Formats: sequence, C-alpha cells, structure tokens
Amino acid sequence: TTTTTTQIAGLTDYVLFNSITPAKLAKQSNATAQWCDGKISNFEYLMILNTLSGRSYNSIDQYPIFPWIIADYTSPVLDLQNPATFRDLTKPMGAQNPERLKGFIDRYNAMSDIDSLTPKFMYGTHYSNVGSVLYYLLRLEPFMTLSRDLGAGRLDKADRLFHSLEKCWKNNLNSPTDVKELIPEFFYLPEFLTHSNDVDFGNLQTGEKVDDVI
Repeated sequence: TTTTTTQIAGLTDYVLFNSITPAKLAKQSNATAQWCDGKISNFEYLMILNTLSGRSYNSIDQYPIFPWIIADYTSPVLDLQNPATFRDLTKPMGAQNPERLKGFIDRYNAMSDIDSLTPKFMYGTHYSNVGSVLYYLLRLEPFMTLSRDLGAGRLDKADRLFHSLEKCWKNNLNSPTDVKELIPEFFYLPEFLTHSNDVDFGNLQTGEKVDDVI
C-alpha cells in the first residue's frame, strides 16, 4: 500500500491509494463546497476534479480535460445574455447535436455485442486521447515532435491540423467520429494558438497556408 501526503483545496491527509476512491477523496477535500462559496475559481475546481480522477500534465494519455464553453464562433461580438452563445454543459459533446445523437443511439440499438470482449458502444471514440491532445498542442514542443512520432515521422495533412476554432467546433458538433473536449491551455495559454517556429504545416485545399489558429 502506497502512502502519500495530499493537499487539495485545503485537504491535507494521508491517503491510502488502495483503500480510498476518488469520490470519497473529493468529498473529503470539500472542493465542491469551496467552489459553490466562490472560494476557488472554476479553473481551480476543474483542475481538482482532474487531479482526483488521476489526470495529469505528466501523462499525455491521461491529460486534464476541460469542456467546450462557447458555441458561437461566427459572431463578431458575443452576446453573453443569449443562452445559444454557450454549449449545453448538462450534456456531453456527443449529445450536443440531437440529429447526430439520434444516429449514435440508432447505431447502438442496431448493434449486437461483437464478441464477449467487445460490448456495444455509443460513440466509438473518446472525449480525450493522445491524438486530441497532440492535435491542440501541435505548435508547442515537445508536442510537435510527439505528433511527428505518432505519424511515423510526418505531420498530418494540412486540412486535418488544428487551424480554426470555428471549424474545430463544427466538426466536434457534427462529425460521427469526433466528440473531443478541450484542454486547460485554452483558458490560460494563448501562445499555444500561435505558430512561432519555422515548421511548414502546408496549405489547406483552399490554398490558405496553415499558420496561427484563427
């Protein structure tokens, strides 16, 4: 049994990793009450939840997850009083689009268990994985190098690289193979959206060169 000292949102305790669940640790941390009382920010609360669930910046396949918040990437000025400006946080990304969700449900209901080890599934993809993290962080090292490693020494085609927030949102909203959420860097590190090195990402089919994320 491994013992460590953990301090999260005021919780300092000896935690036996083999005998306490994340749910119990979250309750003991009092993080939700502190968040409701305005003592910690939304960002801090979400990072606490990520930490309690075993996610970490140190593991690219268990990277912290943050939700899409904004759903309007076309208006020159956001109307913060309009509910349509925001994503519905009561539903996962896979359920944001009713038409797409119906397709997922119909496919699920039509499936039989492939075999004893592969039960029926809803989405067929995940809201966070190595590929999505590298997709977002392509313009930073070591993630660019890792992206090349993942692609057998090459980056993906220009049209499949992260180059537009609007197109990324629309794809996540409509594609049957894409339900990914965001990463924490969207909320504190704008530099990851800028192309500050000499790597040629190529041109889109429209002829436009892939550079900063727009």
